[in-house]
Amino acid sequence: MDIDPGFVEYESRLSRPLNLKIPDLQHGGRLRHVLFASQFNLPLLDRLGKVADRIRTIAKSREGHRFLNSLLSHKRAMLYFSQILGIACNEVRDPSTSSESKGESPLDSIRMFSSYFDLVIMRSPVSQFAECCAYMMNELEQEDRRSVPIVNGGSGKDEHPTQALLDMYTIQRAFEFRHERDSSQWTKYDEMRSKYPNVRRGIDHKIIGFCGDLRRGRTMRSLAQLLALHQEMTMIFIAPKHPSLSMPDDLKQLLIDTGVRVIEADSFETPIGGVPVIEQLDCLYMTRIQTEHNSAQDKADFATFDFSNYKLNRGLVQRMKDYAAILHPFPRDKEFGEIPPSIDRDPRAH
Repeated sequence: MDIDPGFVEYESRLSRPLNLKIPDLQHGGRLRHVLFASQFNLPLLDRLGKVADRIRTIAKSREGHRFLNSLLSHKRAMLYFSQILGIACNEVRDPSTSSESKGESPLDSIRMFSSYFDLVIMRSPVSQFAECCAYMMNELEQEDRRSVPIVNGGSGKDEHPTQALLDMYTIQRAFEFRHERDSSQWTKYDEMRSKYPNVRRGIDHKIIGFCGDLRRGRTMRSLAQLLALHQEMTMIFIAPKHPSLSMPDDLKQLLIDTGVRVIEADSFETPIGGVPVIEQLDCLYMTRIQTEHNSAQDKADFATFDFSNYKLNRGLVQRMKDYAAILHPFPRDKEFGEIPPSIDRDPRAH
């Protein structure tokens, strides 16, 4: 593992296996910092989903919305995200406006900012930066100095656990098969089972497809790990056979070790057991090609590729199962066109 020169003091901790890092991110058996998808288990995901459901219900009324806004109104969060629990949120988007432009290290900046906030939500193009900040906060706490939780809102090409939590909640709700018109005479679940007798509620036993930039897609890496917590999962990874885009070996092995059936395909038409991939999927997670990470060689290689096999269109969607969920973490690339806006109107688009 290549360690950023600015993080040398944390090299021994950064280089540890992930399972040895998890205890450092907890406090009293609870999450202290949120950095990796592997910090979550099924009971915690279920609890978070139920809390989110409750918040959605409460927020529908003016009184409920006012109540939610009062819960954490005494707290302040930094950096990039808005929220509905009343936390005041401040932004630092341009390092040139801070002391970093005068030579201050990013870690020193976070140490300074933490004096003014109760929570730091980070998105950084620098891999392992959020992790280093978490270790720094732990050191401050051990010295009885002010220390705040660190939440990873996207770190380099590593992980994006907060996006994965949102995606998991979306998938959970999609596979509840509930509808506002459900009654004792008709339910959406019964309708689905009349056409697909083997379909069951929940995420277990589902076939999940991931398409696009699989090696550099931090959202895909985090989501796949959360989905792997469920039983008898099949994951199909659809990407060009290129070292910058294909599925990373370490993730593949991690999923296999947890019992996931892993299949790699080079298009939606690849037959699995005689049936094209697109017709088998219960859920499809589309991603954009992350051109901001392209090397000069990548740019030259991609100019010769036919990417049409990795773009969704109306014809492909019409062949998917009626209940299949289609997700995209956004932003989508309008020029590349991996998923056209016309699909947004399809009831399968989540």
